[in-house]
Amino acid sequence: MNLILVGLNHKTAPVEVRERLAFPQSIVSDALKHLVNRTHIEEAMIVSTCNRVEVLAKAEVNPVEARIIVTDFLHSYHSLPQTEVVPHLYVHEEHHAVRHLFRVASSLDSMVVGEPQILGQVKDAYAEAVKAGTVGRCLHRLLARAFSVAKRVRTETGIASFAVSMSYVAVELSKKIFEDLRQKTALLIGAGEMAELAAKHLLAAGVKKILVANRTLGNAEALASELGHGEGFALERLPERLHEADIVIVSTGATHYIINPVLARKAMELRRNRTMLFVDLSVPRNVDPIVADFDNLFVFDVDDLQNAAAANLRERQREAQRAEGIIDAETAQFITSFKQADIGPLIGLLKQRLNQMALAEFERHRRQLGELSPEQEETIKHLLLGSVVNKFLHPVIIELRETAHQEDHRIDICRAFEVEEKD
Repeated sequence: MNLILVGLNHKTAPVEVRERLAFPQSIVSDALKHLVNRTHIEEAMIVSTCNRVEVLAKAEVNPVEARIIVTDFLHSYHSLPQTEVVPHLYVHEEHHAVRHLFRVASSLDSMVVGEPQILGQVKDAYAEAVKAGTVGRCLHRLLARAFSVAKRVRTETGIASFAVSMSYVAVELSKKIFEDLRQKTALLIGAGEMAELAAKHLLAAGVKKILVANRTLGNAEALASELGHGEGFALERLPERLHEADIVIVSTGATHYIINPVLARKAMELRRNRTMLFVDLSVPRNVDPIVADFDNLFVFDVDDLQNAAAANLRERQREAQRAEGIIDAETAQFITSFKQADIGPLIGLLKQRLNQMALAEFERHRRQLGELSPEQEETIKHLLLGSVVNKFLHPVIIELRETAHQEDHRIDICRAFEVEEKD
């Protein structure tokens, strides 16, 4: 395939290097055309995210030359000294490049294993390369398979089933308490970044309404407006509004308990003891631990969320091991199918040449067969072309396909049939 992948990621390069080598969408097309039109690179695409910059290419030259071309492109296009780039690069060739791409698309090479964003980013990179006209048969087939592999990994493993960010863990815990969130109301006390992110996750999970309480009314109203389906009010009104919320996310800089037993008991009375959940993201804690002793009232603090996230990360890592097996099998299968596809034109040429030779021999000896009806002539041609030629080709095709699987063997049977036909 003459396939090569050169790049760096969060494991091999610090952010200051990654950002200097990044390819914003506005320059990707120009960069790809520069690489393909001015070098011995036939096809190429660039994956550029906050955590990685990778060039995937099919070359006209051997892997050593291709490595030099792509490496030079990476540092020269950005006008960076080679010494600042090369130490951070990794290079994958042929089936190693295929396997790496499958792992990236399946989120096995991400900073957070199982995160879903990378697949969309790879799809966007492929679309940009298609638009730039730098994708041919090889990368078309490879990327189609990469997307299929990523889908299979997500379907057949639980790699994305376990929340690993605290904001998302809060939502997962909410689902376990309430099962269906579609008719629930959430309340943010404070406007911290983590609480805001949790609120967005809750809305995505179907929460009906978001309330925001803050010491500064303007900030509460602004965040509620940004989230949509919300309402902001001043923190001093909390005693009269707390009971409206099924899920309360507390994230403030207060050094005392904002939710105390008296306030919690009043809210539960107004709710007629319907289930209520407090997620305390504050340090120091803003929810008095005693509140957790009330019936139908659940409290989770930062340690609870971190423990759940750590346990989920371990589960993801176990699922990742299963995913690696899928990646290995899919890589081997793709390489095999690609090689088989490559001999398709050769098999077609063989069949065409043999048919021509058979017909030529038939015409040469036609007079010796005497008078033939059109039906008899067609029968003889059918025997020659449909039977003899196909029977001869069958073992040859099998041998070709088996030989194509072996990297150290090359075969060109076409030359065996390049004979001059003499009368």
